[in-house]
Amino acid sequence: MGIDATDPGDGDVTLVFSLGAARSLTDPAAAFADARRWSRHVGIVANEADEVAAFVRDHGVENDYALASWDKWGTLADVREESAAPRYVFVGTTRADERVATETGYEFLPVDEAAEKAGWERSEPGATGTDGDGPGGSGRDAGRLARLRRAVRDAVSRFR
Repeated sequence: MGIDATDPGDGDVTLVFSLGAARSLTDPAAAFADARRWSRHVGIVANEADEVAAFVRDHGVENDYALASWDKWGTLADVREESAAPRYVFVGTTRADERVATETGYEFLPVDEAAEKAGWERSEPGATGTDGDGPGGSGRDAGRLARLRRAVRDAVSRFR
């Protein structure tokens, strides 16, 4: 995990979206470009790094956070540790997102409120599919499940 600091913005905010929040935006690339004008770093986190990579690729979004095999709890903690911004804001969609924000030292901002304040358009509710945390649910439990799946898959592959 690491922040791409090659061209950080000059704002006072490190802004992180949950994948569900990013998916709810009508034009994620435009919203991220706008956020870069007033944010030091902008990116997306989720429990499934592959889903974030696919979203970034499919929507032309630049993600400042290099995700590895880490859930959003760990990623948010790492981003907070690596960024020198005075404010850390996590834009999410669920109570689980609010909990992870609070417990990792971020301000939580619901995506509907963030979109309204910034003038970003949102897709119709339900049009985005999942809440963005990958298969198996949302929040901390989905991250644990994903880690458990990887551990079992790795253990089985060693015995083949």
